[in-house]
Amino acid sequence: MVEFISAKTLLNSVPQPETWFGLRYNMNLYRGCQHQCIYCDSRSACYQIADFSRIQVKENAIELLDRELARKRVRGIVGTGSMNDPYMPVEREYEQTGRALDLIARYRFSLHVMTKSDLVLRDIERLQRISRQFAAVSFSFSTADDHQAAMIEPGASPPSARFAAMEELSRAGIKTGVSLMPVLPFLQDTEENLEAILDRAAEAGASYIIPSLGVTLRDRQRAYFYKKLDIHFPGLSAQYHRTFGDQMYCSVRNYSGLQAYISDRCNRLGLMKRFPAPQAEEVHQPQLF
Repeated sequence: MVEFISAKTLLNSVPQPETWFGLRYNMNLYRGCQHQCIYCDSRSACYQIADFSRIQVKENAIELLDRELARKRVRGIVGTGSMNDPYMPVEREYEQTGRALDLIARYRFSLHVMTKSDLVLRDIERLQRISRQFAAVSFSFSTADDHQAAMIEPGASPPSARFAAMEELSRAGIKTGVSLMPVLPFLQDTEENLEAILDRAAEAGASYIIPSLGVTLRDRQRAYFYKKLDIHFPGLSAQYHRTFGDQMYCSVRNYSGLQAYISDRCNRLGLMKRFPAPQAEEVHQPQLF
């Protein structure tokens, strides 16, 4: 179900320094997400989205973005993909993300897209224009296995399609990398799973990874996640209960060992272990006499 809403603002300033994703600003062009990943933190009550499966299109988003970019005095990285996927299926019809990229290119801002969708390939030419400043696309992975991904990320493009999209973007000169998060304890926290993701990403032209070894779980999100675990992985939610109780962050087993493994593997593959964000720059406004 899709409905239209009017937003008061679109660009949110990100507290500095922001070392994970390099963002100066963040934008969400929709509310809700069709990918319906079972672990998604955006279901949490703090985000005040009553029904996360209901997609709300911010019908005045492009008008707001035009005004807000024109007023910014610092050209930093604009991020999208934190609360929902900017390339979920509804984007094919409404093209909110595509039109936003046109404005980001026009105002010469930088961009960091985070997605699980190969629909991003539609916007290669737009991304190339933004790349004159800086553009990066981080594909989110928690598994390289299409079968497992179909259970935990049912509406997203399968990992194989994401790797293929990464390779095409890389050939087009777009900087790409991996958002390695979440990594689900007892299910994905193995060297074999991490090796598959890192090796295939390197083969596809990735230049960096952004790793977070665990999963955030709180209130409504935890209840939804456990319900889906009971369907697809019987007994696993009970293991989470015993191990983590009501903890908000659930870390993987052998955290230090897996961190060391990732570091060694990335060194061998030539992958940076952080996002390669450029410096923000001041916008020089013309003087009035």
